Amino acid sequence: MQLVIDIEGFGPFSAELDDSSAARDFASLLPLSLTLQDYAATEKVSDLPRRLSTDDAPAGCKAEAGDLCYYAPWGNLAIFHKQFQYADGLVKLGRIVPRGDALRTSGPLKVTIRKDR
Repeated sequence: MQLVIDIEGFGPFSAELDDSSAARDFASLLPLSLTLQDYAATEKVSDLPRRLSTDDAPAGCKAEAGDLCYYAPWGNLAIFHKQFQYADGLVKLGRIVPRGDALRTSGPLKVTIRKDR
């Protein structure tokens, strides 16, 4: 499934969700308006309105820059702008294709995530 992630001040970005139950559950929340906050100089994170199903998800994963993930222990969305080591409870949902340094911008970013028509 194709998504559009509109980052205030930077415009729209394309993203693609994986074919997994967690990704489909995330898609069921769309459209979403969120505020992404900096976390560990590696990712932008935001709470979701509810926890996602991780029934068939692997125990964890390693993140690459551009990965759209769900961190099950905290119930939040994470968009990585740097590579990150393997973490238990990290579930990859898909991938964003950012242009420039939008995700590396310090401070909160308002985003809208929706399905692409």
